[in-house]
Amino acid sequence: MMNKDQVLGFLKKNTMVFVLVIVLAFFSFMTGGAILLPMNVSNLISQNAYVFVLATGMLLCILTGGNIDLSVGSVVCFVGAVGATLMMNLGVPVWLAIIIMIGIGTAIGAFQGFWIAFVRIPPFIVTLAGMLIYRGLSNVVLNGLTVSIKDQTSFVNLFGGGANCYIPDFLGGGSLNLTCLFAGILGATIYVILQVSGRIKKKNSGYELENIVTFTIKTAVLAAVLVAFAYRLAQHKGIPSVLIWVLIVVFVYGYITSNTTIGRYFYAVGGNEKATKLSGIDTNKVYFLAYTNMGFLAALAGMITIARLTSAQPTYGQNYEMDAIGSCFIGGASAYGGIGTVPGVIVGAVLMGVINLGMSLMGVDANMQKVVKGIVLLAAVIFDVVSKRGGKFVVKN
Repeated sequence: MMNKDQVLGFLKKNTMVFVLVIVLAFFSFMTGGAILLPMNVSNLISQNAYVFVLATGMLLCILTGGNIDLSVGSVVCFVGAVGATLMMNLGVPVWLAIIIMIGIGTAIGAFQGFWIAFVRIPPFIVTLAGMLIYRGLSNVVLNGLTVSIKDQTSFVNLFGGGANCYIPDFLGGGSLNLTCLFAGILGATIYVILQVSGRIKKKNSGYELENIVTFTIKTAVLAAVLVAFAYRLAQHKGIPSVLIWVLIVVFVYGYITSNTTIGRYFYAVGGNEKATKLSGIDTNKVYFLAYTNMGFLAALAGMITIARLTSAQPTYGQNYEMDAIGSCFIGGASAYGGIGTVPGVIVGAVLMGVINLGMSLMGVDANMQKVVKGIVLLAAVIFDVVSKRGGKFVVKN
């Protein structure tokens, strides 16, 4: 059995997971279960795919010391504007347009990363300037007009925007997409195997192990959630193609941050930059990589955005940076840097998505939705700051 300290530690570590469950239960009750309908579960993924992608990149920036990138929404818009113009007005092949869009986003990230990492201009100033520059350039490229890409069906379906943007059911399940259900069961099985094998390795290496009851319950619950999620998607149209992009980003960056040397560098710089530099690590390159990567993921989010909306407009991407930043802090990233995980960020992004979808289904005014999201973000940061002080709410001079 766990003692009091272990229970409190477990609750603190998984606070946002419990909050997500409570919020989901609340909206399920208030909407008569509508938020859990298969179509709405699928929409939750499609509508918030850009948040998952941007928040994953934003985490790396935040890890370096609480730094953020305010330009990502404008970069999303600019990359989308260039891509739509290339494909529709200049007749550039889809594959070449995709390469150009990725190149532009990465180049923007590297440009901003240079000033932040090597010239040491504060990230807030550099990315604020970027927010203005690329929003303006988006208007220039589009001439203030909307460019439709509905005819580019291959691009739209690839990045999750068309009516056929779902993985085909190779098992022929009819009304229930068996391929989706099988993928969910397979994913849950792999997850359980990885958790058990990881625990065995820790035991053999002499590491302190999590309580067996807690480990078993947590593993079983998460596996069940994966299967239930897949079943809901299978009841609609199956696996949205955009979910594949999200999973690739989550797994790749989850592995990088938790199992690679460069991943540990991000945490080290955020924990103590001076000590990290004295240990021989080039902290300038760490900053540069964080913001270059952010530009790359902003380009991917730009393609996802114009595919979902089947057009490019000068107004796209507004407040995207706030959604990404909010997801990181709500998901447990520290405002001081050095703390945060990709799974935590995904929990934060899902929570934001559930709040948005739930309030929309309830018919809550858009302005009040912003108020609620702001309160949730402030509460998450207050919790982070106060918990690091050992529970002291007010600091005395």
